[in-house]
Amino acid sequence: MQTRIPTGLNGMVDIMKAAAESSRLRILLLLARGDLTVSDLTEILAQSQPRVSRHLKLLMEAHLVERYQEGSWAFFRLSDGETARDFLSGVIERVDTADPVVERDLERLAAVKRRRQERAADYFSANAASWDQIRSLHAPDGAVEAALKELVGSRPFQSMLDLGTGTGRLLELFAPLYRRGVGIDLSREMLAVARANLDSTGTAHAQVRQGDIYAPPVERDGFDLVTMHQVLHYLDEPGVAIREAARLLRPAGRLVIVDFAPHAHDFLREEHAHVRLGFSDRQIGDWLEEAGLELEAERTFAPAEAHGLTVKLWLARDRRLLIADPSQAPQTEFKETA
Repeated sequence: MQTRIPTGLNGMVDIMKAAAESSRLRILLLLARGDLTVSDLTEILAQSQPRVSRHLKLLMEAHLVERYQEGSWAFFRLSDGETARDFLSGVIERVDTADPVVERDLERLAAVKRRRQERAADYFSANAASWDQIRSLHAPDGAVEAALKELVGSRPFQSMLDLGTGTGRLLELFAPLYRRGVGIDLSREMLAVARANLDSTGTAHAQVRQGDIYAPPVERDGFDLVTMHQVLHYLDEPGVAIREAARLLRPAGRLVIVDFAPHAHDFLREEHAHVRLGFSDRQIGDWLEEAGLELEAERTFAPAEAHGLTVKLWLARDRRLLIADPSQAPQTEFKETA
């Protein structure tokens, strides 16, 4: 949830006091480059865990830093609140990264991130065979990503949420457009992969966290774009997940769904935990309607092989602003088969 920082005189004094200490300012600089654990910060700062924990407590009390749990691990991140982000960016961008202490911290941070990437690569390698088997059945990812970029467009927006983020690929894809990105996934292993990928691409304005897609740990009415990429077929109640995703959209916000068309590949259910064997346009359309969303566009991507998997893409928009402002009427729906 977004944290609202106090903006009164006394509140701002407390906030500035919290940031105006060298170790705490170093922590803020590090968290501006990605979420970290106490152990990570202890290693980078070369300070004891109790001391680092004390600094973090003071920063949390000032609403500059937030803590979230992921299994037995606790991660820390900069506050999601826009006021806090604006304040922190104004402070952080003025710190000289050529300062010897800052340089050393960033070198140690790079070492921490390299180890993350190595662990993620090991996990990815162990599971690559099963993913490659599924990929071989459907259209190349590049074609789907190109269509996603075309439909979403090039206009910047405030915030993006990727439900079932997996490797974090969509957060990377749309990173040039959003100011704040959040990815949710239930799997700690996949979150480790996503963090490593975001680190490697320098996507510091996106974060990933553990959470249930039926009850995402984020604010409602908070996102301009919500994505669900190859997620629904794992769910018992995809309609419920779509309704929950719709509640997270700002007025006129957009929901993008990518999944398979109906198919008969039972091995995906038996070997890869797929609960649903694809979805028809009518199924998705009905769920979007129930969620109060307007279907704007859909695309179809035929497989290379006759017995492969057809990929579908659906783009829908929250109706609330459309009703109030006729100038924002939905674009003409179009369909394309690739």
